[in-house]
Amino acid sequence: MEKIQENKPKAKALIPFIVFILLYLGTGIILELSGKEMAFYQLPAPVAIIAGVIVAFIIFDGSIDEKFSDFARGCGHENILIMCFIYLFAGAFATVSKSMGGVDSTVNLGLSLIPAQYITAGMFVISAFLSVATGTSMGTISTVAPIAIATANKAGLNLTLIVAAIIGGAMFGDNLSVISDTTIAATRTQNCELKDKFKVNFYIALPAALITFVLLIFFGKPETVVPLEQLNFNIVKVLPYVLVLGLAISGFNVFMTLGIGTLVSGIIGIIYGDLNPLTFAQSIYTGFAGMNEIFLLSMFTGGLAHMVTEHGGLQWLLEKIQKIIKGEKSAQIGISAIAAVTDMAVANNTVAIIITGPIAKELSKKYKLDPRKTASLLDIWTCILQGFIPYGAQILLAGSLTSGALSPLDLFPLLWYQQLLAVFAIISIFIPYADGLIKKRPWNWELDKAEMKNSK
Repeated sequence: MEKIQENKPKAKALIPFIVFILLYLGTGIILELSGKEMAFYQLPAPVAIIAGVIVAFIIFDGSIDEKFSDFARGCGHENILIMCFIYLFAGAFATVSKSMGGVDSTVNLGLSLIPAQYITAGMFVISAFLSVATGTSMGTISTVAPIAIATANKAGLNLTLIVAAIIGGAMFGDNLSVISDTTIAATRTQNCELKDKFKVNFYIALPAALITFVLLIFFGKPETVVPLEQLNFNIVKVLPYVLVLGLAISGFNVFMTLGIGTLVSGIIGIIYGDLNPLTFAQSIYTGFAGMNEIFLLSMFTGGLAHMVTEHGGLQWLLEKIQKIIKGEKSAQIGISAIAAVTDMAVANNTVAIIITGPIAKELSKKYKLDPRKTASLLDIWTCILQGFIPYGAQILLAGSLTSGALSPLDLFPLLWYQQLLAVFAIISIFIPYADGLIKKRPWNWELDKAEMKNSK
């Protein structure tokens, strides 16, 4: 993005990105109409983006060597590589912690502490904590939903409401978790700290979560209270999640945080016999491998974005957007809208952030919009839409786990957290109640980083 102001604006340069979006979205629509399960996730995104890269090589000027050099520079950009390495470390931590029984213990601990009459609200809290701790909404839904569905049937709970509550809790963590790929992508594209984005984002998400929790307490009570069966858990196996969350929020280096968390999980697994040194190492590699898709997608998107920028595509788009932006507030609305629409197009919140991140960064610079707020808005709006669109993986997964008992149309009215998060995100633009950190530590635009706490 360094040369974005030097390039002559060209709408033609956006064609490669358009090809990627149309191919990815079009394939999903066709497969959905043909009845394919998880239709929008059948075509691997890294393969779809390669189609856009090929188009870029065809239509852009210059020799093959020059184009490949541009592409490689984008793939190897510092922010892209840091983002990719964080993905790997996060994958290792999540996989090792799950392998030693951390996820099961966390869910069972939560269920054992919740009175049976408040189980729906409790499922929301468990999903929220688990997704914050693990950084994955899909993993949270696949873990918690089967338990919740079985519990709903036994306890006379509203199945639609409890599934909607789990999706809401999962999206709460997807948005806030310091090891979520969306948080990593949002902070790296905006060049701000994970802990700072968390603090700004938290004050926007918390009111929505609290109101959702209260609503679930009142409307989620079972017709007849049925006590839950004995649940086994080990509190020690929950500690790595708490440790990683605490270290990350305190500002500890993210690589050290995830490394320590992975090591602690591995040691606990070995002590309790769930792992041995060899399976510990294998779990680390499995975690790495599980991040292959997002790793490759981030690199390829970074390379394509650099080529598009070099040929004036993003500059053209920025000029069009700036015609309707009059100041800081309208810039925030513009960034929110771009992020939301992009997520609706690609049905993947991380992809949407990677695509829109460079545009948001340039708008942030032009209108002096704090990158910590920009990162929060990118993450918030892509998570809102991702947890709401009927063809999003989270909604599709939750529906499939009910064996066809629920459809997205059943869930829409009860996705209260996502709806409330949208309300508070809009309020935060016009009434900046969540900007306490930003006011205490203003952004230094010359150095492109936040002022230190002791700065005058």
